[in-house]
Amino acid sequence: MSKAKEKTTVNHKIMTAIGIVLCIILIPILIVNLTLIVKSYTNTEEVPKIGGYAPLIVLTGSMEPEILSGDLIVVEQIDGADVRVGDVIAFFDPDGNGTSILTHRVIELYDEEGTIYFRTQGDANDTADRLPVSEEKLVGIYVARIGGAGNIAMFMQTTAGLIICVVLPLILLIGWDLFRRKRYEKMNKQDTEALLAELEALKAAKAEEQKSSDQ
Repeated sequence: MSKAKEKTTVNHKIMTAIGIVLCIILIPILIVNLTLIVKSYTNTEEVPKIGGYAPLIVLTGSMEPEILSGDLIVVEQIDGADVRVGDVIAFFDPDGNGTSILTHRVIELYDEEGTIYFRTQGDANDTADRLPVSEEKLVGIYVARIGGAGNIAMFMQTTAGLIICVVLPLILLIGWDLFRRKRYEKMNKQDTEALLAELEALKAAKAEEQKSSDQ
């Protein structure tokens, strides 16, 4: 194999690897963003979930130091009967506007006329929340956090964030695919031309050899 062909093969492998990495990074971002955006518009009365998990942005420091303001947390959908004292749960604030969500720790639970209620309190708060939380208002149980990612998520909800985090990755994927295809076609064309040139050289050499033998 010639050095030029070896270089072409290596470059093609590198470009393919870069394309795979871009797909691994960008495609999940696109899927998650688009899913959450669509669900937030089609089902306004529920928290958008993916496979039973919901990402939430923390806006207060009531759960410090475990959970900080600006963090992105993930909660898992769970039945009220599976919640235990000490669990951290996300719920629609019974003392709020009907859409605000709190993430506090369960300090007590009880059953009243067949409905489970949770008494909750923020780790950084001195007193428990004023009203108990019924299981109907349960969003999920806290399972993970990504420090500071909530600020990024809030930016993604703006027009600029939508362009940068959804539109731009889509353009990059399409652009990369077009570039890769053109590059691949160019390399194939070069290989074909080199092969044809080599065949022509062989034909010419053979013709010269035949001419010499005839003489």
